[in-house]
Amino acid sequence: MNPFAGIGASFTKLASGLAKTRHVFQRILVAANTEELEEALLAADVGVKTTDILVEKVKHATGDRREVLETEIANLLNSESRVLSPESGVRNAPLVVMIVGVNGSGKTTTIGKLCRLFADQGQRVVVAAADTYRDAAAEQLGIWAKRAGVEIVSSAQGQDAAAVAFDTIQKAVQKKIDVVLVDTAGRLHTRKDLMDEAVKIKRVCAKVKPGAPDEVWLVLDATIGQNGLRQAATFNEQLGLTGLIVTKLDGTAKGGVLIPIVMELGVPVRFTGTGEGLDDIEPFDPHAYSRALFEG
Repeated sequence: MNPFAGIGASFTKLASGLAKTRHVFQRILVAANTEELEEALLAADVGVKTTDILVEKVKHATGDRREVLETEIANLLNSESRVLSPESGVRNAPLVVMIVGVNGSGKTTTIGKLCRLFADQGQRVVVAAADTYRDAAAEQLGIWAKRAGVEIVSSAQGQDAAAVAFDTIQKAVQKKIDVVLVDTAGRLHTRKDLMDEAVKIKRVCAKVKPGAPDEVWLVLDATIGQNGLRQAATFNEQLGLTGLIVTKLDGTAKGGVLIPIVMELGVPVRFTGTGEGLDDIEPFDPHAYSRALFEG
């Protein structure tokens, strides 16, 4: 079972979502010397390490600068040693995906989009409403689930979040449901107590299905730029991330931050959010992304 099968990306939608970031990246193409090139790359939020790599590539290249940059950026985002292919290995249903993120990252909306995306591929989906901190969190998630036409295991405020995840996976196993999306409360990566709870949820998932969760995806707000690297590093250290979902790309010029996160942490980008609609989520394609940084 592979819920990713048949899901394709739209370059037009991605390019539209990266319009503000592209405006910054186009400065890189007209930089007259190494100093200007470095300044333009740093302004594009690619970070110091990535800037050094790209500057060296440009300095020693004989071809077109844009072509060199597109190729190298795609390579940095698509190393075989870093990217975990969802098609690799055999997975027993259900596929359990734990979704984490800080408050305000767009996590609940993203889960709604994933519900629609997987359901449109013919997958049966159930959502675990394991955000038991926020008022009406389960109600809000229920609205998204209903719009996407998928099931939800609801919860009450103050209920044990790990128990909700346990019950949902158990239901999925019994009913032979394909995909379980485990929502979790938004949590600051600096709050040890909340991070400990996330670790507990992950541990409890494995009690129902050995090896679960199969995926742990961090929803990351692109507008925070380099702070996203620190967030992702902490979540990765605590939970062992297998992917990123980058939201709000359409509202920021800081879309370049994806590059250092993938390069330094080895965590692949799975999807990008490009708008507020239920269909505004795109499977991540490194080559399409690098092209869209320069071409709209």
